[in-house]
Amino acid sequence: MINVMIQTEYEFTLPTGYIDAAGTLHREGTMRLATTADEILPLKDPRVQSNSAYLIVILLSRVIVRLGTVEAINPKVIEGLFASDLAYLQDLYNRINGNGIRSLPVTCPHCQQSFAVELDLAGEF
Repeated sequence: MINVMIQTEYEFTLPTGYIDAAGTLHREGTMRLATTADEILPLKDPRVQSNSAYLIVILLSRVIVRLGTVEAINPKVIEGLFASDLAYLQDLYNRINGNGIRSLPVTCPHCQQSFAVELDLAGEF
C-alpha cells in the first residue's frame, strides 16, 4: 500500500480584508479543496437559480474554513467582501481546484524570449 499526501487546505492573505460588524479587519484565512457536493449542491439554491453570479458566493462560503477570527463563514460574510478580495478568492479557488490556468506566459527581460512557467500549486499562494 502506498500512502499519498495531498494538500487539502491553503492559507491566504486577502489584498484588502474583510471588516466585520465590530470594525475588525480580517485578512488571513484558509481555503480547502472543493468536493463534488460543494460544486453541485449550490446549483439547487434559489439564489443561484435566480442569479448565476451568486454561485461563487455560495461556493466560497462552503470552502473557506477560516477567515481571521470570524466565527462562521456564510454567504453574508462573502457578500461583505470587497470586490478585490472576491476576485482574489475566486482566482485562488480556480487554481487550487484545477479549474484555472496551471501555467503563466512570461517574457525574459534580457532576451525577450517568451515561454510558459508552470505554477507550483503545492506551495503557499
